[in-house]
Amino acid sequence: MIKKNVCILFLICFIYSCQMGQLPINSLADRVTEGTSKGRILFRIIADEKDSSKDYFEIFSENGKVLITGNSDLSLSTGLNWYLKYVADIHLSWNNPSQKLPEVLPLPRKKIRKETSMRNRYYLNYCAYSYSMAFWNWERWEKEIDWMALHGINMPLSITGMEVVWYNLLKRLGYTTKEINEFISGPAFMAWWQMNNLEGWGGPNPDSWYRQQEALQKKIVARMRELGIEPVFPGYAGMVPRSIGEKLGYQIADPGKWCGFSRPAFLSTENECFDSFAAMYYEELERLYGKAKYYSMDPFHEGGNTEGIDLVKTGTSIMAAMKKANPEAVWVIQAWQVNPREEMISTLNQGDLMVLDLYSEKRPQWGDPDSEWYREKGFGKHNWLYCMLLNFGGNVGLHGRMEQLINGYYDARAHANGKTLCGVGAAPEGIENNPVMFELLYELPWRKERFSSNEWLQGYLKARYGDNVPPEVTEAWQVLKHTVYNAPKNHQGEGTIESLLCARPGFHLDRTSTWGYAKLFYSSDSTAKAARLLTSVSDRYKGNNNFEYDLIDVIRQSNADKGNVLLEKISQSYDRKDKEDFRKQTQQFLDLILIQDSLLSTRKEFSVYTWLSAASSLGTTYEEKRLYEWNASALITIWGDSIASNLEGLHDYSHREWSGLLKDLYYERWKAFFEQKQGELDGEFVKQPDFYGMEKAWAEKIKFK
Repeated sequence: MIKKNVCILFLICFIYSCQMGQLPINSLADRVTEGTSKGRILFRIIADEKDSSKDYFEIFSENGKVLITGNSDLSLSTGLNWYLKYVADIHLSWNNPSQKLPEVLPLPRKKIRKETSMRNRYYLNYCAYSYSMAFWNWERWEKEIDWMALHGINMPLSITGMEVVWYNLLKRLGYTTKEINEFISGPAFMAWWQMNNLEGWGGPNPDSWYRQQEALQKKIVARMRELGIEPVFPGYAGMVPRSIGEKLGYQIADPGKWCGFSRPAFLSTENECFDSFAAMYYEELERLYGKAKYYSMDPFHEGGNTEGIDLVKTGTSIMAAMKKANPEAVWVIQAWQVNPREEMISTLNQGDLMVLDLYSEKRPQWGDPDSEWYREKGFGKHNWLYCMLLNFGGNVGLHGRMEQLINGYYDARAHANGKTLCGVGAAPEGIENNPVMFELLYELPWRKERFSSNEWLQGYLKARYGDNVPPEVTEAWQVLKHTVYNAPKNHQGEGTIESLLCARPGFHLDRTSTWGYAKLFYSSDSTAKAARLLTSVSDRYKGNNNFEYDLIDVIRQSNADKGNVLLEKISQSYDRKDKEDFRKQTQQFLDLILIQDSLLSTRKEFSVYTWLSAASSLGTTYEEKRLYEWNASALITIWGDSIASNLEGLHDYSHREWSGLLKDLYYERWKAFFEQKQGELDGEFVKQPDFYGMEKAWAEKIKFK
């Protein structure tokens, strides 16, 4: 009997040890440490018996190895990242997604414990899927999902392959492939199609695109769920093709236009077809990718017409359709401009809705009385997340509100409306930039007390560059912290100070994109100083990927700031008809564009060809490669047709300070403009350049054959 019990116990222990060896975190750790963590960093899932309402992890040493415990796979992943940063001095980011551990494994001096009651950590914006992620393959996605897990993200927006849901749904309704492709956008414009802003632009898509994206999304979702990450799928809120009235006789509402594009039609929740259409949508979604715990829906996004619509009925019907698909699901909605309408959400049950306060670092809606978008009662009874938007259009530039991000979060927690605060989120329009701000945001939930940005920055620099950070680096980052990473809350424009090197030419310009801003709120000497300080110690950091990336980025910012200042001097020289100063200064400006192009060509992250080749490589035929390359090229230049681009202001919304684009388009635009204006000063007639024509020609030019 004793022998039998011993065998059973041995078998249980053996099975347990096998299970522990197969934890998803082990595979993740192996990937991000390039195979150097095996047998050296151990992981155990242990429930927190004291408080099951919190997530936690602990890091300590055991028999010369690192042991990380936590209450879930995702907590273990977050603990691994904390160990890498604050014990091993290894910072993994977009420019450095994996790194080997040192031969002598650093051990924590004492047990590290972190816990949080902020159990929801959201990630991504619809726009990011177009401005940054439109042409990712599985290799790139695998790295991003690892990054999510390391940062404790457990509810990312997941819209890859959703066009397949619509393709299948419309086929059920008798649509032809041609008719479906007149509705679904091309690959680079999926975000705005899914946000009910446009139809068909950038298409038609080949059949292979749908097959490819379906397979990719299935791998994405499987990996996310393996690591304890729950994808947020787009739910159904009433969008239908404009053609559905004529084709199937549906009674539809016209939601108007968005930036010159005709929006998809809106199927009112009071329409007898709404429930059946929503049911078919969720059926197709579940059949392809499974049920979701969260569904994202944003009716009437950016000016959608609500005239004659019963908002209360709209909210309850959208919720009912979602709950029918999954009674446990939560509706995720963005707080952006006037949305969500109070009437639409006030009657919904507490716990069924989660609001993303999308721009908390600048225009919070949670109840900050100093905010431009102030809501006295915040989001009422509904749960909400403190979110950072940070980036618009995928534009390149150092930018953030470090102090505001920290203090706003702790102020929100202490506020009466903070009772329903349940986490944080990042909702950028573009990613792979400003890693410091994302690192800061996703540490907020794990730091119980308000903390000093100076102290935090010291830890960040040690993790990012390694131990023994020289004073020159510390000083450079202090300069950056007080300038580019301290944008005033009331600063005009969206996101980073825009580089006028990338602007459609003109005089006295104050922006590159229609809704951006290019006026510096700091001296251009400050970023120049930061660049000099980092350059002075660059020899010590040869081969340090993080430092070399940051060095190029800071020099790039300094050059961009110089360009913005120089253009104003050029404008003044033209005003006073000073031909010689104008000739000299315009040459300096053109030279600066070429210097910038040459500088950025040293890093793949700042090359337009990285973006274009990713697009082209997804094509299986020459025609597909051309379509995808055009989508990628058009998005970052003309964006839309001549009406959307010129009259509605979308040109250069997604401008990129990238090598290749600087030299081949931005330089040529400015050169043509300066030649025309120099001719005016010299009394000669030179035809005014057609900037849209130049941009369109660049977008249509074949870059990869």
